[in-house]
Amino acid sequence: MREKQIEKQLVMEVKRRGGICPKWVCQGFDGMPDRLVFLPHRKFGMVEVKAPGEKPRALQLSRHRLLEKLGFRVYVLDATEQIGGILDEIQFA
Repeated sequence: MREKQIEKQLVMEVKRRGGICPKWVCQGFDGMPDRLVFLPHRKFGMVEVKAPGEKPRALQLSRHRLLEKLGFRVYVLDATEQIGGILDEIQFA
């Protein structure tokens, strides 16, 4: 399965749960997560989408650490089977 297919499934599942999942393009600040997840009741998370088995690059990991130091959670998604668990964690945390 390709990264694009996993990303599409994520967007569809967020929408099914009543949220939105815009692509995050951060010009001049590379390495930020691919998608923002907004779910009902002010639930928020960021998701880095990868092809199966791929890992974030060093710059991406650095940005994830920066965001986590600021109190935000960043999830790495590389399989459609992970989507439900990630969204449950965002939605019910």
